[in-house]
Amino acid sequence: MKRSLVYLISTFLLSMNVLSIQATTTQDKYEAYIARYYKLAQEQQRLHGIPASITLAQGLLESAAGQSKLAVVARNHFGVKCHDWEGDAVNYKGDCYRMYESVAESYEDHSAFLLRSRYASLYELKITDYKGWARGLKKCGYAEDPKYPEKLIGIIERYDLQQYVKGVKKKKTIEIEQPEIVLLRDVYIAWGLLYVLADEGDTYERIAADTGFDARDLAKYNDHDRKAVLRAGDIVYLEKKKSKADKGYDKHTVKAGETFHSISQLYGIDTKRLARRNKMRYTDVLHEGEVIVLR
Repeated sequence: MKRSLVYLISTFLLSMNVLSIQATTTQDKYEAYIARYYKLAQEQQRLHGIPASITLAQGLLESAAGQSKLAVVARNHFGVKCHDWEGDAVNYKGDCYRMYESVAESYEDHSAFLLRSRYASLYELKITDYKGWARGLKKCGYAEDPKYPEKLIGIIERYDLQQYVKGVKKKKTIEIEQPEIVLLRDVYIAWGLLYVLADEGDTYERIAADTGFDARDLAKYNDHDRKAVLRAGDIVYLEKKKSKADKGYDKHTVKAGETFHSISQLYGIDTKRLARRNKMRYTDVLHEGEVIVLR
């Protein structure tokens, strides 16, 4: 039976697996991604003859080292769209993307995509010819970005991904053990940002333990003290908030008890930037009926 269940990212309650990376720099995130997934890339090389360095570089680039919304929500690390897909999917920015049950499935489907006749010329290249593969992908129409080959080559050389190509022997069968960290919280998306809802008496430490994030990062994302005790229903963003509200949300009329922080959480915007936009300090007391500019 053909499944055509499409989840609207902006409204659906999601349960997912999250890559536990406590890194703060792009290099740290890239290195953490490589350490976690290089074996998957090597398995695809053994099975299908696609250089592990190419697969890793594409995964890093297409998924922002596993941090993109498609990677987090749909475990889609290569931005593969639905086309003739019969599985579950997500509707993101007006396009339909494939949704996988695991990252391993995403890697396998990426290989299946490259095994089409359109890319047959790539398999005439040596497995170690990463530059030829990178340029060949662009020539075969894999990406529209004219700098795509150079981006892949740069990633491969910077992180020495060729080391994962050498010594890999092709085999007929495969057994992949892919440990997953199961998210113990329901995750939502609003304003294009991932968030969870706190329970009564929750802390950033407890939420961090349930989601694989760092408590310090969560507190920073939410303009809050790391040791703060949260109330039931408090929004806790899992990524950095925006500098201003989305279009169509220009002003907010203050309700009793609201603060710059509570308003900033409602619209997914930075607290201090919101205060500065209104020529006030974020610690200033707001009064019921006062109008706050959001963008």
